[in-house]
Amino acid sequence: MRHLLKSLLILLANLLVAPLLLLHALKVPLLGKDRALEGSSQLLALLPGVSGQYLRRAFLGWTIRHCHRSATVSFGVIFSKCDCVLGENVYLGPYCSLGSVHIGKDTLVATMVQIPSGGRMHGIGDLTKPIREQEGVWETVKIGENCWIGSGAVVMASVGRDTVVGAGSVVTKALPEKVIAGGVPAKVIRGREG
Repeated sequence: MRHLLKSLLILLANLLVAPLLLLHALKVPLLGKDRALEGSSQLLALLPGVSGQYLRRAFLGWTIRHCHRSATVSFGVIFSKCDCVLGENVYLGPYCSLGSVHIGKDTLVATMVQIPSGGRMHGIGDLTKPIREQEGVWETVKIGENCWIGSGAVVMASVGRDTVVGAGSVVTKALPEKVIAGGVPAKVIRGREG
């Protein structure tokens, strides 16, 4: 019975987001896929409660690379790149901001985590040009399965599966599997095995 109810709620959510998907489709040729997604996700981010989670998930299922039907996208989460993957049972806490990121199944991302599209999105090498005019490098940040990213962390490099990133940490270099890391910049504190 519960499975049937969830399936009906998912269907209803898809029907309810249809007008927003149409508006989004009209914005894409004018703004581009990423800018259109950012604006639409800002609007959807304001919908509270479980109904907001169902509507965000339904919308993202049509607009990003992959959003598993079991993913939870909380209030205030903003997406800026269509190249996002949210695996099975991914949890995104309130007020997260995501660029190009692939998040593996069973990973938990706490409140106010920032995951931009790598750490070199803005060029800074030419002092004769404003930073906004310099070319950057956009990268996809990969977070493995069964990770925990603590509140307020900034993740600019990939994180191996089964890894814990402490609250407030800044990940500037890739972290291996099965470790606990923390600090600014984040460093491995210890392994998670035995």
